Amino acid sequence: MTLDLEKMGACAMEAPDLGSGGRHAAGEDPAKREQILAGAKRVFMQKGFDATSMNEVTREAGVSKGTIYVYFTNKEDLFAALISAERDRILKLGRSVLEECRPLDEALCEYGVAMVTGITSEYTIRAMRSVIGVFDRMPKLARTFFEATPDNGLTVLQSYLDAQVKAGRLQIDDTEWAGHEFFALCTAGLFKQRLFGKLDTPPTPDVIRDTVTKAVAAFLCIHPVRVETQSG
Repeated sequence: MTLDLEKMGACAMEAPDLGSGGRHAAGEDPAKREQILAGAKRVFMQKGFDATSMNEVTREAGVSKGTIYVYFTNKEDLFAALISAERDRILKLGRSVLEECRPLDEALCEYGVAMVTGITSEYTIRAMRSVIGVFDRMPKLARTFFEATPDNGLTVLQSYLDAQVKAGRLQIDDTEWAGHEFFALCTAGLFKQRLFGKLDTPPTPDVIRDTVTKAVAAFLCIHPVRVETQSG
């Protein structure tokens, strides 16, 4: 009951919306939200999901408990927001690579490097371990990693492959399946070893690039680049 009263009090005391007083409405200040997320990330990284409490997050973020509940319903909601923010950051980097004018093999290589670097990072691996540990109790949280959002690593790559097929540069019958295939090749020997602790630290940039370069070569052997033939 105390928690509910704190939430109600916080909502009542929040500033008016931008239209009426030049201030952000309750739960709509992006700077405050980022402040909470930054504090939460530090605590989750140190203690993991189960051992982290919302009280610890409020102290680390420098906000009141009432404020934090204006932005996030509970610890699960907060953790899911962190996952989403990290996914968006990695995806933004990967999309920018594919949007640049690069040779096809180079674009695929740089995209793979960006994705694998993000997937095998310390933060992502710890987050994945946390949600696997609570899967039986919180299956919805675990599914956040594979949520079928309109923009994700697979859909961005699939759009790029579709454009290459349409332009006559690649021979692919099923670009969605090819996208899954691409990620499997790029993470081979790295992702599972990171997830289950055989690799204690993230792979070096050189190791990631070497793995992805080999993966792209294999991918383009399976789905060859079309070669223009000149008529005599």
